Amino acid sequence: MTATAAPPRAETPAEPPVHRASLKKRLIPYWLLLPGIVWLLVFFVLPMVYQASTSVQTGSLEEGFKVTWHFQTYWDAFTEYLPQFLRSLAYAGTATVLCLLLGYPLAYLIAFKAGRWRNLLLVLVIAPFFTSFLIRTLAWKTILADGGPVVGVLDTIGFLDVTSWLGITEGSRVLATPLAVVCGLTYNFLPFMILPLYTSLERIDTRLHEAAGDLYATPATVFRKVTFPLSMPGVVSGTLLTFIPASGDYVNAELLGSTDTRMIGNVIQSQYLRILDYPTAAALSFILMAIVLIMVTVYIRRAGTEDLV
Repeated sequence: MTATAAPPRAETPAEPPVHRASLKKRLIPYWLLLPGIVWLLVFFVLPMVYQASTSVQTGSLEEGFKVTWHFQTYWDAFTEYLPQFLRSLAYAGTATVLCLLLGYPLAYLIAFKAGRWRNLLLVLVIAPFFTSFLIRTLAWKTILADGGPVVGVLDTIGFLDVTSWLGITEGSRVLATPLAVVCGLTYNFLPFMILPLYTSLERIDTRLHEAAGDLYATPATVFRKVTFPLSMPGVVSGTLLTFIPASGDYVNAELLGSTDTRMIGNVIQSQYLRILDYPTAAALSFILMAIVLIMVTVYIRRAGTEDLV
């Protein structure tokens, strides 16, 4: 018998060029994201890992620091500097509330009432960014100087008597008091509140206001039932953009405050640059980050919106 020849093997067709082009097209977004991912890895993730390892080290600058997994540093740092943590959160929270109370009416005015002056008002809102953060803060030392016109007016109307009774000023002096620090924080971070609020308010369809008016709703009811709920993404974004950097700020407390108004940012800066206790400084940084992260998570859940501007 003669062996039957095996049937010829079917060749696998080459991948059509269309599929290769489609694959390249799908990979384009990932290639575009690659520079940003590398940037985050090099300038965010790696420093975070390095600081995490520093926080569990022991030693000194002369002898060198070694990783000994000394987690007790976290507890010691938290208990020792708890007043500074609470003070930072109180100052940042107060400044955030003030920014919201001041920024919402201005954002509302720009969004609905400014007309042809809208662009000019927006430029004025971001005008402080044209100068250094340090210069803006130093300017408040002149504004709140002892014997200056601002302090004189506040003293004349009795405002300083009330704030002195509350313990946020000292007699007729405003500088080196909690009031001065909160004023500096409010001024420096107010644009971070106004811009998200304006963006959120500007998106609201004004026909909703007209419809509410046709249903005999008063202006107060329209604001309470329509405008404010629809602007909640801007409120959440603005409060986060204000509270988070304000809680870790140290410039305002350093220039406008005193040793009694030091915030946790001042402690971290001192630990890094003066005391040279790097593990404690790193531990304080991570504790602050954890506290703020927990507060932000709870706040976003309670606010009932994740549609941030």
